[in-house]
Amino acid sequence: MTERVFLARHALARSNERGLASYAAPGEGLTPEGIAQARRLGGSLVGEEIALGVATELRRTQETLDAALEGRYVPRIVVSELNEIHFGSFDGGLLSAYREWAGAEAPGLPAPGGGESRAQAAARYATGLRLLLARPEESALVIGHALAVRYIVDAAEGLVPAPLMLAPVEHALSHRLTADELEAAAELLEEWSLDPRFRDPP
Repeated sequence: MTERVFLARHALARSNERGLASYAAPGEGLTPEGIAQARRLGGSLVGEEIALGVATELRRTQETLDAALEGRYVPRIVVSELNEIHFGSFDGGLLSAYREWAGAEAPGLPAPGGGESRAQAAARYATGLRLLLARPEESALVIGHALAVRYIVDAAEGLVPAPLMLAPVEHALSHRLTADELEAAAELLEEWSLDPRFRDPP
């Protein structure tokens, strides 16, 4: 059973550099700066045991994982349940346009053009956490996306999602979470997804 997870957002990708919303796989890879960030992430975990590497279907997470685990023999899997939120018709456009829409809409409303709601994404992330908790490896490095990282880290602290991320999620910075924290996050996100109401801003 997984006892601890190092959860990080992927390193800087070319789509990030251009400020684009990018959901569809495989997406763009890392910039040279992003590769350096991913290697620094690996350096910060040199003394940690990592029995499993986890990425999403998006190239930017897989390249981050490869660079962070460079020189280590670690089995790797893809957990699609932790993929980026489906931006719908905003996909490929400016992320700022999606954020403007998202900041004004209820969490249960799917993005136009066949996208996901924040509630649907939260339920999917909870499923991804359940899959991780059921793995036999004791430790894992999990590379995900900004929204998933924010939702999971906040939920582990007992916080339901906010309308918008009040502070950016840094690229390639790990958050250490225990199995109990992951279980609590999964439970909170599952419950919130059934009756989603954003928390009040500070």
